[in-house]
Amino acid sequence: MKKTIIAIVGPTAVGKTSLSLEVANRFNGEVISGDSMQVYQGLDIGTAKVTEEERENIPHYMIDIKNPAESFSVADYQSYVQHYIEKIDSRGKLPVIAGGSGLYIQAALYNYQFSDKKRDPELTGQLEKKLEEQGSGVLYEQLKQVDPEQAAKIHPNNHRRLIRALEVYESTGKTMTEFQRTQRNHSPYNPIFIGLEMDRERLYQRINKRIDEMLAKGLVEEAKSLYDQGYENYQAMRGIGYKEFIPYFKGEQPFNETVQLLKRNSRRYAKRQYTWFKNKMDVNWYTVSPEHASGVFENILADLAGMLQKI
Repeated sequence: MKKTIIAIVGPTAVGKTSLSLEVANRFNGEVISGDSMQVYQGLDIGTAKVTEEERENIPHYMIDIKNPAESFSVADYQSYVQHYIEKIDSRGKLPVIAGGSGLYIQAALYNYQFSDKKRDPELTGQLEKKLEEQGSGVLYEQLKQVDPEQAAKIHPNNHRRLIRALEVYESTGKTMTEFQRTQRNHSPYNPIFIGLEMDRERLYQRINKRIDEMLAKGLVEEAKSLYDQGYENYQAMRGIGYKEFIPYFKGEQPFNETVQLLKRNSRRYAKRQYTWFKNKMDVNWYTVSPEHASGVFENILADLAGMLQKI
């Protein structure tokens, strides 16, 4: 019998963490983070990690398992999550995944098959040298020529993904898009997707307010600590909430402009998340508002109880 997993998805700041705690409490669950940046130690405020108090009664996984100098891929996430699903299920608990990294969650729950060709250090080095000498724009244009669909998903400044996409093509003759199209559309699990959505203007206001609260909690100091430790060019500091501060730390950008950029990037990310989950997964959507979240959560819990009884 397939293992049942509840996945709580949706855009940033919509309330996924709060709902995941409610679901885990109600159905004897344990929570797996579905945020690809929460794996990093020291990235606490900017990734909105659950607090120590919130973790006291409910075990959480995929949090603080890597230091900021380590890389972390979709394949790594898949391997870890599938291990934790087995571990949680073996104790008679319900695995609950909560987060907004759509590709990561999908890869784990649909058992994506990744290229088994190992990375070619020589080819990687050549691409990294080209990046250093000619800039990311040249590599991005190269990717647009061979795999425009994948290029549309990658920001030109995401050097790691840019190099990986080109490396896959040059070493296998197949594009990342071709690999992704051959993935299975059925899951080895029984995933129940619960999606939270909110009126766009209300969500954007909530995102702006959340960032103001993060700044008050010490987000700038957290990002500066990572920057001072030399993590500027590592994957950990390429996430939203950290990369925006690098020009500010270098004296190249005023603080107010940095904050506005962070808010804009966060709003755009929320839009991309929403689009991904709408197009890629079979999600049961619920509209929430800050004033009526508890009532919506109760409806979701009641619906989940019925879904779980039918399994």
